Amino acid sequence: MTETISSLATRFVRRRREPVAVQALRSTAAAVISYVVALRLSSEPNPLTAPLTALLVVQVTLYSTLTTSIRRVNSVVVGVLIAIGFSALVGLTWWSLGLLILASLVVGHLVRVDEFVPEVAISAMLVLGVTQVTDTAWDRVLETIIGAVVGLLVNLLLAPPLWVGPAGAAITDLAQRMSRLLDHLGEDPAGPARVEQAAARLHEARRLDNDIAQVDAALRQAEDSLRLNPRVKEGLLFRLVLRTGLDTLEICAVVLRVASRTLTDLAKARPDGPLFDPATAAALRQVRRHTAIAVESFAQLITAQVSANAEEAEARLTGELAIARTYRDRLAELLLASAREDPEHWQLRGALLTEIDRVLDELGVDKRSQRLLEELDRHARTRRGSWKPLKRSRQDSV
Repeated sequence: MTETISSLATRFVRRRREPVAVQALRSTAAAVISYVVALRLSSEPNPLTAPLTALLVVQVTLYSTLTTSIRRVNSVVVGVLIAIGFSALVGLTWWSLGLLILASLVVGHLVRVDEFVPEVAISAMLVLGVTQVTDTAWDRVLETIIGAVVGLLVNLLLAPPLWVGPAGAAITDLAQRMSRLLDHLGEDPAGPARVEQAAARLHEARRLDNDIAQVDAALRQAEDSLRLNPRVKEGLLFRLVLRTGLDTLEICAVVLRVASRTLTDLAKARPDGPLFDPATAAALRQVRRHTAIAVESFAQLITAQVSANAEEAEARLTGELAIARTYRDRLAELLLASAREDPEHWQLRGALLTEIDRVLDELGVDKRSQRLLEELDRHARTRRGSWKPLKRSRQDSV
C-alpha cells in the first residue's frame, strides 16, 4: 500500500512538472484573474476581451509572453484608433466595412504585429459595430491591457517551464537515429537486394533532414524559455551549447547522406561482386560502429546540463573517436592497397574515406570547444556593438 501511494505521488509530481500541465494551469489562472479584474475596472457587463488576451499572451516561455503582450496590445490599440476614425467620418455601411477591414490589415502589417494582424481588423469591427464607439473602444483597450498585464504577472509568479529537457531529448533521439544509420551503412548484403538496401539507406539518410527540422523547432522553444528567465543564470551558455551541438549533428547528417549516396553508387557499379574485400569490410564496420557510439556520446555531452554526466560522456566520446581513428588508418591502408590492385571505382572508395574523416573531425572535442568559443565571442561582439549607439548618445548629450 505504501509503495502504491509513493508511486502515485511520484507520478503526480512528474505530471505536475510536465510543460503541458503547467501551461494549462498558468493559462487558466491568468484568464480567470484577468476576468475578475476587468469586471471591477471595465464598464462592460461581460469583459471577455481580458481573459481572451490573457490566454493569447500567456505563452510557454517568459520571453514569448513579453513579446506577445506588446504585439497584442499594439494590435488592439491600432484597431480601436482606426474604428474611431471611421465612425467619425462614414459610420457603418457595407462599403465602409470593407474599407475598414482592408485598412486594418494593411496598417497591421505596417506596425509589425505579426500573427496579430487579424486582431487589428477584429478590434476595429467590434468597436465600429456598437453605438457608443468611444466608450466601447477604450473599454476594449483597457481589457486588453488588463489581460496582458495579468498574463505577465502570472508568468512571473508561476514560472514557465524550461524546455531544455525536451530539446535535449530531441537531440538525443536524433543522435540515436544517426547511430543506427551508421550501423546499417556498415552492412554489405550479397545478391540482388544490395542495390535496393543501399537505396533504402539513402532514403533513411534523407529523412534526417526532417528530423533535424523538428529538433530545431524544439531547440528554438528551449532557447526562448532560457531568455529573461530568472531561474537560469547561464542561459546564453546553455543556448550556445545546444545550438552549436545541433549544428555539428546537422553537418554530420549531411555527410552521412553523401556517404549513403557513395555506397549506393558503388553498389550499382558492382552489382555482382563484393563492395570490399573481407579485411576492408571488417575495418569499415569497426569504423562505423565506433563512430556510431561517438555520435551518441556527443549528444550526451552537449545535453550534459540535462543528464549531468558531462565528464563521463566526454571521456567516452574521446575514447570512441580514438578507436575509430585507429580503424580509419587501417581502412586507409587497405583501400590504398586495393586501389593499386583494382583501380576501378577508386574515386568512390576514396570519397567514402573522406566522408569518414569529416564526421570524425566534426565530432572532436577540440572542434566543439573551438566552435563554442567562436559563438561566445560573436555574441560578445554583438552585445558590445549594440551598446555603442547608446554610449554615443550619452556622450553627445554631455
